[in-house]
Amino acid sequence: MSHDPLSFPGGAFLLRPMPAELLLTPENLSEEHRMIRSTAERFMSERVLPQAERIEGKDFELLKGLMREAAELGLIGTEIPEEYGGLGLDLLSAMLITEEVSRLASFCVTFGGHSSIGTAPVLYFGSPEQQAQWLPRLAACTLFSCYALTESSAGSDALSARTVARPDGDHYVLDGSKMWITNGGIADVAMVFARVVAGEGEPQGFSCFVVETASPGFSVGAEERKMGLRGSSTVSLTLDGVRVPRSQLVGEAGKGHKIALNTLNLGRFKLGAWCIASSRNALNEALRYAASRSQFGKQLNQFGALRDKLAHIAVRCWVGDAMNYRTAGLIEHALTRGGEGPLRAIEEYAVECSILKVMGSETLDFAVDEAVQIHGGYGYSAEYTVERLYRDSRINRIFEGTNEINRLAIAGTLAKRAAAGRLDFNQIEAGPVGELAEFSELLHKARRAFALLLDAARGALTRDDQDTAMTLADLACDLYASDSACMRAARLEAAPESSAHDLLWVWIEAARTRMWTRGRQLLANLDETARLTQLDDLLGAPPRSVRPALDRIATRLVDSGRYSF
Repeated sequence: MSHDPLSFPGGAFLLRPMPAELLLTPENLSEEHRMIRSTAERFMSERVLPQAERIEGKDFELLKGLMREAAELGLIGTEIPEEYGGLGLDLLSAMLITEEVSRLASFCVTFGGHSSIGTAPVLYFGSPEQQAQWLPRLAACTLFSCYALTESSAGSDALSARTVARPDGDHYVLDGSKMWITNGGIADVAMVFARVVAGEGEPQGFSCFVVETASPGFSVGAEERKMGLRGSSTVSLTLDGVRVPRSQLVGEAGKGHKIALNTLNLGRFKLGAWCIASSRNALNEALRYAASRSQFGKQLNQFGALRDKLAHIAVRCWVGDAMNYRTAGLIEHALTRGGEGPLRAIEEYAVECSILKVMGSETLDFAVDEAVQIHGGYGYSAEYTVERLYRDSRINRIFEGTNEINRLAIAGTLAKRAAAGRLDFNQIEAGPVGELAEFSELLHKARRAFALLLDAARGALTRDDQDTAMTLADLACDLYASDSACMRAARLEAAPESSAHDLLWVWIEAARTRMWTRGRQLLANLDETARLTQLDDLLGAPPRSVRPALDRIATRLVDSGRYSF
């Protein structure tokens, strides 16, 4: 089999296992990657976290100073080529840094708003002249950037923006407003999306511009009062006759939707990593508290109900890591493959990026909710870290496209690729056998079940039935997660007595049940009950106990005092 990454294109997880040679997992990091992660961890522990209270109080000068320190360590320009002042490292390096930076969400969103979505339009889609002009200063944090897409009347429907750009000689004149702009209050430049309104014969349509915030007519609104992420800058922006040189149009006029959507795809990928790392942080806070408190003459971590909570958070974290690292490997292989370029590579795995965003953000909400519950009344107190983690987590299901929008995109993209013949559901392949033969067989059946349900839903999807699309997206999420977890366990040569086997077993049993239940309900909703027997043959089975596996997972967590899988 060819190891060309696009021989395993986006969505192919629905058809067959991924070649093991393309797999990245947390267990096979290089020494260089471990050093990068260690550098980011030390920076957060020694420089950022001790300043958490001042950061949360909106000390933006401190925040910018810490960003410059991060830049000096190479943490900002990780993906920027060396010729432009960066390190020119791979996507996995950027993901590892994001995981460590997630330990303080206000700093993390500032960091990502600048180094990720605030830089990606120029990094991936800018001309060589634009890259030479902007990237060195963005890498050094001598300029701060923001990503200005959202408008008050165009939230989830971001491409319907009303901000306009009118050609005027060697310039465009921009008029409009943006809202909920992360870093807007500290930014020197903004990646602004506007609709070019041009004369006859001139290019027009949705476009991206690099706009200097000191330009006449550019104004910044007051800082928003937010539930969480209180230490980050979030403002509205107004553009009133702002003149922007034509040389600051990124890419082609009218092609800005490609830049916007693929920048968001990268943002969703990194958000998935951020959320799972934050989930581990929440679990560690819960473990520390449970080890320090006693009730009814026993430590909290000895009570079965609480141990179950700890174990279930750990399972979701382990599976989330499997998905994130796997996707990093797929995108990186495509980015380094000659001939296609970054646009093709990022766009190819849009479905996987949306899955990471959806599942990561929902895992984090689950983890912080359970962590607060484990703390009891103390979890509601700002004296404990979990109170901030709880508030900070909620936005993740909203920004970078709401989870509902991402679910619709998952189902819609898969259906379109199937209709175009890019995903051939007549060619579903079985996975390898060995220690995990039982799981491989179940995944093969799950793929066939998804094909069955997609076929039943074609008419509903054509009618834009969102309920059907959301259910199919949930099924795809569970299948991608299960396949990623199985591949990670296989890489570890998981035996029945291993932690990897236990983690996989708990996840797969729950995922199979969810897929079966949702699939049955979907067929009923579509009046396709004649297919129920086929679905039952594939996914139906009596429940099997996961109690011993959960007990062993909880014991390892309690004994180590931290997430250690």
